[in-house]
Amino acid sequence: MLLDHLAVAGETLEQAAAHIEHVLGVPLQGGGKHETFGTHNRLLGLRDGLYLEAIAIDPNAPQPQRTRWFDLDRFSGSARLTNWICRVSDIDAALSILPDDAGKPVELARGALRWQMAVPANGRLPFDNLFPALIRWHGDLHPAKMLEDSGCRLKRLVVFHPDALDLARLIGDMETVVFDTGPAALRAEFETPHGPRVLE
Repeated sequence: MLLDHLAVAGETLEQAAAHIEHVLGVPLQGGGKHETFGTHNRLLGLRDGLYLEAIAIDPNAPQPQRTRWFDLDRFSGSARLTNWICRVSDIDAALSILPDDAGKPVELARGALRWQMAVPANGRLPFDNLFPALIRWHGDLHPAKMLEDSGCRLKRLVVFHPDALDLARLIGDMETVVFDTGPAALRAEFETPHGPRVLE
């Protein structure tokens, strides 16, 4: 598994994007719509081949035929960092050694991008939605390659959970990702053009 991107959810896309822009002090770029899940996003290119995603339910999209990803059907409150997404080369093989509720592969597309994402039937990932969502990109095209460099770099992602040690054993060692016990939450520490910033 390799860290691919981070997701900040909001009750609206404007709220999710504003939260990122306020904390990091840089503007987001355009994203697009995800017809399968009735969501839309905006993006921010990070260094080291990563990116940050603001995501929310698209109020203009028809009701999807399945539960939305990232547990967005139950999201409420302030915009916040909710999910981390890890890239794998073989999503079926990765899922075969993970808990059943880590999801099933769903084929997705947006513009020229094609990928598979592991999505649980109820939309909620294990460990209170703090288990990483798994993604497999088809081909060499990747959002991070299509985005301008924002000057921001992820220094560390801290995954807090009461069962953090169990989660860490399932995931294994990952550069820049740290597991710690505590109430379920994510914290991302960045170096930005404006100095160190923390996104939660």
